[in-house]
Amino acid sequence: MADNDNFFSRVYDVVKQIPYGRVTSYGAVAKYLGAARSARMVGWAMNASHSIEDVPAHRVVNRKGLLTGKHHFDGTNLMQQLLESEDIKVIDNQIQNLETHFWDPWKELGVQEEEF
Repeated sequence: MADNDNFFSRVYDVVKQIPYGRVTSYGAVAKYLGAARSARMVGWAMNASHSIEDVPAHRVVNRKGLLTGKHHFDGTNLMQQLLESEDIKVIDNQIQNLETHFWDPWKELGVQEEEF
């Protein structure tokens, strides 16, 4: 379990750096952390983050911009509402103009030195 806790902490460190009005994907976070095949584990970390105040889990979506984690938020459309409050348009649970809003940690934060 300690390995998961360490990985989750590393995920949260990345997600906390996603700027207002931008989103990233589970896979992009996993790739940045040197665990490219662990997108699902990033999703688990996001699901476990709702009790952590400063982790903007609503800014992490699937690679197509779908709000696949929305059922883990309180309220029917809370994830969508949070994104829309940041001027990100969502239609049918999908971010519009994903390429405009996409934040790639690999490009924005540089190379991650430690691999998982």
